[in-house]
Amino acid sequence: MQQLGQFVGKRLLRSVLVVFIIAVLNFLLLHTAPGDLVDVLAGESGAGDAEYAASLRAKYGLDRPLWYQLLVYVKALLTLDLGYSFRHNTPVLALILERVPATLLLVLTSLGLAVIGGTLAGASAARHHNKPIDWVISSFALVLYATPLFWLGLMLVVVFAVHLEVLPSSGMSSSRVTGGPLAATWDVAKHMVLPTLTLGFFYLATYARLARGSMLDVLQMDFVRTAVAKGISTRRIIYRHVLRNAVLPLITMFGVQFGAALGGSVVVEVVFGWPGLGRLAFEAVFSRDFNLLLGILFLSSIVVIVVNLITDIIYTVADPRIALG
Repeated sequence: MQQLGQFVGKRLLRSVLVVFIIAVLNFLLLHTAPGDLVDVLAGESGAGDAEYAASLRAKYGLDRPLWYQLLVYVKALLTLDLGYSFRHNTPVLALILERVPATLLLVLTSLGLAVIGGTLAGASAARHHNKPIDWVISSFALVLYATPLFWLGLMLVVVFAVHLEVLPSSGMSSSRVTGGPLAATWDVAKHMVLPTLTLGFFYLATYARLARGSMLDVLQMDFVRTAVAKGISTRRIIYRHVLRNAVLPLITMFGVQFGAALGGSVVVEVVFGWPGLGRLAFEAVFSRDFNLLLGILFLSSIVVIVVNLITDIIYTVADPRIALG
């Protein structure tokens, strides 16, 4: 237990440094990009003269040197002050916390589908290596992996929302739902189906290929030959012995893919009108709402680091042979 505490403590110290570096890089990258909030506000108001633009930059502190703006930003981060969204007239932190549950629900559900479905598919392919089932699963996984997220999402909308009319095409819930909490939960579940399948299918393909390769490697090990020699059934060897050892790389992949799934959720949330962080970030880019975009990137980086830390702890628990040092 003491060793685990030391491990977590060291990782947290390194994580603080990583978050600081990420915050500084995000700030510099966004502020070196052309255009800012003043350009948008001046364009919308129809007052494009230099005097009006200069007054807006002075009002929002954009006329100060970049290094000074960076110091103000870092100082504010130390108190978790992410600034104010002038587009939404709301503090950035409150706006982000309002959208976080929707994104986490989508990402965790999609990755859950990917991990379970991909692992079972990969195990089935490894069990029937070089047989028709293996070829079908491997080909299907390759097609899913190569399919763009936005195209897959649009095709699912065309089939299930437009032609069959069995699932809603956008949003997280209907405007009018009667019947109490169960009806509201069922309504959200129906809205989740298409975006979850769109995001989950891409990562399911990755897990299926990884699980298949990992299990084929484990099948070559001596303990498997010993189990076969003892007369243990193939099904029991695959699902009780081989899968337990082959699942370790999948745990690592989950931590890596969680961050990628947050990035992929931007496309999915825009396609399906899902009210999460991805859609909010997309809107912030076009409105040049840098405070909001920086806040989303900052908190997203913290979430990814925390998930990776949890993944490392789970990995060490799953395989005691790995030292925590």
